[in-house]
Amino acid sequence: MKLILASSSPRRRDLLNQINVGFELREQSADESRVTITNPVKKVKALAKIKSDATEIYEGEVVLTADTVVSKDGIIYEKPENKEHAYEMIKEFSGATHHVHTACLLRSLHKEKIIVSQTDVIFYDLSDEDIESYLQTDDFSDKAGGYGIQSHGAVLVKEIQGDYNTVVGLPLAEVARALKKWQE
Repeated sequence: MKLILASSSPRRRDLLNQINVGFELREQSADESRVTITNPVKKVKALAKIKSDATEIYEGEVVLTADTVVSKDGIIYEKPENKEHAYEMIKEFSGATHHVHTACLLRSLHKEKIIVSQTDVIFYDLSDEDIESYLQTDDFSDKAGGYGIQSHGAVLVKEIQGDYNTVVGLPLAEVARALKKWQE
């Protein structure tokens, strides 16, 4: 079995490398804007699915696609458009709990399996200065919810309830176990 990672996320590559899972990168060109679902779990599953469907696959391969969605009070927080947008998101999360959902889809020519993981993230009460200091790092860009827990955004997080790697973008233990069963 040959694992194909159809993701441009360097964080997902790093996580797979962390557990010495060999993989090949393959581009996919899914139009994520087509997914207008407002339910976070349904949306993240749909995004992983359209990415998978947009990826070529051959005999003996398993394609892994993933997507991460951040939500609070039923509202989805996408990647910020700019620094001001990131500020608004982080201000919303300050002193509160938000949810990070990551869906992964494993697919071969003969079967597929979806994994959905949720982790609750609680931020410290953040002052305007705390948020501005974080935003100066430019760590917010290209990250759902406007922060990266694996980098500078770690200083914002008081605690998590669930899998840390789900927040990074790949529920690593669940994916590794699914891949092991796939080979059996």
